[in-house]
Amino acid sequence: MPAPARKREVGRGERTLPGVWRLRLPLPWPGIPHCNAWAVAAGQDDLAGRGPDARTRARRGGRGRTGEGVVLFDTGLHENGSLAHLERALDMVGLRLEHVRLVVCTHAHIDHCGEAPAIVERAGCELWMHPSHGHLTRSLDDPEAAFDRRMEIARSAGVPEEPLRRWSKERAGGAFGVAGEVRPDRDLVEGRRVETDLGVWEVVETPGHAPSHVCLWQPERRLLICGDHVLGRVSLYYDFGYTPDPVGEFLASLDRVDALGARLCLPGHGRTFGDVAGHVEANREAVHDRVGALERLLRADGPMTAFQTLPRLYDGELTPMTTNWWLGETLCYLRHLEVAQRVVSDGASPARWSAAGG
Repeated sequence: MPAPARKREVGRGERTLPGVWRLRLPLPWPGIPHCNAWAVAAGQDDLAGRGPDARTRARRGGRGRTGEGVVLFDTGLHENGSLAHLERALDMVGLRLEHVRLVVCTHAHIDHCGEAPAIVERAGCELWMHPSHGHLTRSLDDPEAAFDRRMEIARSAGVPEEPLRRWSKERAGGAFGVAGEVRPDRDLVEGRRVETDLGVWEVVETPGHAPSHVCLWQPERRLLICGDHVLGRVSLYYDFGYTPDPVGEFLASLDRVDALGARLCLPGHGRTFGDVAGHVEANREAVHDRVGALERLLRADGPMTAFQTLPRLYDGELTPMTTNWWLGETLCYLRHLEVAQRVVSDGASPARWSAAGG
């Protein structure tokens, strides 16, 4: 008998700390059933970016358990019914969309900012995000050009034409996951302060997982809203082709977060966790293990295309989703090794890689 279809989750809200609520929002992706948005209590007069009309609308909407409002860190993905899931999660903790005073996105991936345009419209608030959001917004501006670019990267990495044709066909008519234009009102860069009832959150730029990634650090309480930079379980992902060395950037960002001495992480997926230093070290080890395994493979059996390495490096079936994920990750490892002059490419298309000096 076929396995029963996985029952989709629904939006859920729960208090994590006094003045901090976790909003668990469903995702449509296998193995990634939900993401987190974090609502943090914020006094109405402490935040920039809300005009008098927006404040009047919020007052008419009533008062949640915060008494005044919240800053919403991340938003979830947009799809049919997703805003209702967010409203359900907010309602479970006594809040409504009208209580959102500011939307702050840790990075420009659709599961973290996809609902932002709808929330900004409903709440009359601003959106803050790091300015290196082109890896998403350029795709929104010209989806066909962005898809063609991804197809060309796949070809140059050695993906055969037949699965590419199938991928292109399956993509037709697919939802993109964003409610509208993502246009931040302010740049979320170091020096920017996010005021809340729990104190000021400082911006820590942490590129690697995405060029636009930041963490938000509350030093007095040693709390870190960490997006996808560090999760409860190691899950490596990088955006390929936008920066010179995403893997090197990720490792440097791990060092930055490690130096903060955070007591508790509020992640983009899964539950909160302590032992932040242990989680950082687990990510470092996973990166070095993957990089080392790839270099050893090329030294033993190269030259190989990036696509040819996938069955040897990863466990699991090569589906369109896993191939896209693993190929981007592997291309970033190859770039990292190339920067370190440990591998070389023959410069052809598709490119074949070898260990340097091999």
